[in-house]
Order: sequence, then structure tokens, then C-alpha cells
Amino acid sequence: MREIVLDTETTGFDPKGGDRMVEIGCIELVNHIPSGQEWHSFLDPERDMPQSAFEVHGLSQEFLTGKPLFADVAQDFMEFIGQDRLIIHNASFDVGFLNAELEKAGGVLIEMGRVTDTLALARRKHPGASNSLDALCKRYGVDTSQRTKHGALIDCVLLASVYIELIGGQQAGLDLAKGGSATTAGAGATAIEQRPVPLAPRLSETEIQEHKAFVATLGAKALWHHYKD
Repeated sequence: MREIVLDTETTGFDPKGGDRMVEIGCIELVNHIPSGQEWHSFLDPERDMPQSAFEVHGLSQEFLTGKPLFADVAQDFMEFIGQDRLIIHNASFDVGFLNAELEKAGGVLIEMGRVTDTLALARRKHPGASNSLDALCKRYGVDTSQRTKHGALIDCVLLASVYIELIGGQQAGLDLAKGGSATTAGAGATAIEQRPVPLAPRLSETEIQEHKAFVATLGAKALWHHYKD
């Protein structure tokens, strides 16, 4: 199963009011494990950078000037995410900005039905608690020492670890049905097929006969009589 953890940085909070994306980061998960594949781009917002936004992510107007426009990287971005599920913290914010840019670029909009919002997951699991990404990292012991500012790619790495904790921890379940392939935790119980060739008994014939003789001395009500030979 392929999933994409995604995060953006922006100039503000309102794409309809003129705010723009300045960074997109994505990392690929395969069966909930980072595959090492990632997609990242800084973006020229073609506008100034408010001081309040700069203090969050540290991306200045000077740094971003001359970086690609979203329209320049839109096709490559959409090819990377494909049709797979997106894992986003506070998804309505990021998807709102993505769809505003995709609409300008004439692209296909992202439907919320393909998105897992980790903020919503966290609120259900920890009602009444702080569920910011920073708070969740602290709760689950996720190391944030490498992050000095918010950044789309580093936040994706942190969110991937938090997401695994939110859905039940890092131990994957095992599919013990025919084929023996690994499955994700919480996928439900799977049937266990009988071995086509039984294993050889570990008891010798002498030990088996001695055990039968011992059971015979226990009386008719002994528990051992409930088991077939």
C-alpha cells in the first residue's frame, strides 16, 4: 500500500485572499514505512513575505524569488502523488492552498475523500489535548532536534512517525495466510492454512506409548481423555 505524507509552507492563511504556497514536501510510505522516495520544491509566490510567516518557516522573499512557479512543477508533483492516499496534518489548510494553485494551473483538484487528516485522528484519540504536530511529537517521543524552523520536508518526516503512532504503533501485523506477505496493523484477523505436509513428531514412539500408559492410570474422568491421539 502506497501513501504520501504531504506538507506545505505558505505566506499566510487565506489562498482566496492572495496568500500563496512557498514550499511543498512529500515523502512516500509503502506499507506505512518510508521508502526513501520524496518530492520537494520551493516556490516563488510572486509576492512579498509577511514577517509573521517568515518567522514560522524562515523563507524570505529574496530567497524565493526565481524559484519555480507552481505551474512549472504541477505536473511533476501530480505524477509523484498519483492517485494514492495523502496523509496531511490539518488537511483542509494544505488542500485549500493546493487546489487554489491547481485551479490556476488548470489541473485536476484534490478530493478530500482521498485524504487522511492526522489532526482529526489525533483529536479523536486525544480529545481535549493539544494536537499540534509539535505536541504530538512530544507525546510520542518523536525527535524534533533537527528542526529549528517549520519546513515542509522535515515536517513530513515528523508527521510520518506521528501517523504510525496514531494508527496503532510501529509494529506491523503479519498475514499468516498463504503467501505469508506482511500486512499493516489493524487490517483484521487472517485465516491460517493447515500445513500441506505435517511436521514430523518430536516424540519417539517409546515416549508416546509411555504417555498413553500413564494417562490410563488417571481414571476415566482425566482431562487427557478429551484429546484425540
